[in-house]
Parts: sequence; C-alpha cells; structure tokens
Amino acid sequence: MNSIFRLDGEVAVVTGGTGELGGAIAEALAAFGAKVAILGRSDERGRARSLRISDAGGIANFYSADVLNRERLEQTRDTIVAEMGTPTILVNAAGGNRPDATLPPGASFCDLPLDAWRSVFDLNLVGGVLIPTQVFAREMLAARSGSVINIASMSGIIPLSRVVAYSAAKAAVINLTLFLAREWATRGIRVNAISPGFFPADQNRSLLFNEDGSYTARGGEIIGHTPMGRFGDAKELAGVAVWLASRNAASFVTGQNIAVDGGFASVTI
Repeated sequence: MNSIFRLDGEVAVVTGGTGELGGAIAEALAAFGAKVAILGRSDERGRARSLRISDAGGIANFYSADVLNRERLEQTRDTIVAEMGTPTILVNAAGGNRPDATLPPGASFCDLPLDAWRSVFDLNLVGGVLIPTQVFAREMLAARSGSVINIASMSGIIPLSRVVAYSAAKAAVINLTLFLAREWATRGIRVNAISPGFFPADQNRSLLFNEDGSYTARGGEIIGHTPMGRFGDAKELAGVAVWLASRNAASFVTGQNIAVDGGFASVTI
C-alpha cells in the first residue's frame, strides 16, 4: 500500500514554502519522492528549508518569488521547468493576515479600513491562489495531469470573530477550489483544499499564548472548542497533502475541502 503514496518523478511547487505550514508540506512531499520547488520571499528561511530537505535525502530548490508579481512568477516557472522539470503538483500555501484587518475587541466592523481588506484578499485569494494557479496550471493542462492543493483555513468554514477579512478571503479560496475542480475535472487536473484548524506559527502565536506560555483568552477559548484539546502541529498536515498530491492514492478525489482541525468544526460555537 505504501507505494500508492510515492511521488517519484513528480515536481511539486509550494508557494509560501518558507512558512511553517507550507514548509512542513514541502518536506513531506520531498520525503515521498517529489522534487520540490520552494517559493517565498524570505531567502534565509527558504534556503534553510531546502537545505533541511536535502540533508534528509530529498531534492529541493528555493526560488525567491512574490505571488502577486505575475511576471516574476512566470520567470520563476520557466526556471523551475529548466532546472527541475515540468511541475505536476502545485501547493498554494502563501497567505496571511495583517493587524489592521483584524477587529480589536469592541471595535466596529464599519470602521474596518478598505485598504486592509483589499490587501488581505490580494494576499490570500489573488496571490494566494489565482495568479499561481493560472501560471503553473498551464503546464499541467498541457500534460492533462496534475494536482492543485489550496491551503484554506478553518476560518473559511466558520467565520471567526475579529479576523473577518481573512475569514472571507479563505471562504473565497474554498469556493474557487470548487469552481476549478469542476472546470478541470475532465482535463486531468484535480483541485482540492486543506483547511487547517489552529496551528501556532509566528504570525498568530501572540494571539494564542501569553509570554509565560499560558493560553491567552482567545487561545483558551479555541482549545475549549477543540475536541482533541490541543493545537495542531504543522507535521500533521503531511499525510493529507501527500494523499491529495498522489495521482494513485487520490485519483478520484477532487473538489474537496479537507479539515485538519482536531474536531474544531464539529463543535457548535
């Protein structure tokens, strides 16, 4: 059975591969045999991640790229094709939030800055999925084979308080995933999404933990609504990502949004 999850001969592009979740997925894909192109804006983190994969026996290259810069992304694609081969797997893991798009306690939604809203949508939907998919899926469509995996969020399923722009953007990611799955179902391209629950990372750690390591009020509330009673670890996304990437293991799976959330979505908030 293990052989159906092997990714030998596949070339995977992971945008946002310099982040904790995207990086963990990149490592998992490489561990199962894929050659991995890590895309991101941090040279330091990107090169460190590719070196970590290489040290573990995998194959990975880092490419500095901004997912909102189509021209640069197209140049990066051409370089990847020349150096690693034609991409067959695309993981859209770039995304994030910004402080001024998050409503402070007691703040009014009517005061949410429009430029902050647009910026969050650009990062998570336009640059997070739309542009990279348009750029890299051309190669897959020509070959009539490929897997696109979009990293959505639990907040795209359940509109969480305060992070309203991020929640709406991730909901749009899930909707676009469904559209593309239907659009490309007969053209050899599978399109799915993964919605992580709560995984501590640099961008949200201060919202979840106090300086002494205890839970913040928000962190404690999340744990109280998570049946497994803990936050997730980035490595716990590996199995789902490898499964969706494998043309043998998930050949009849498209248009799905897989929640990896410790049961959070099963609890009424």
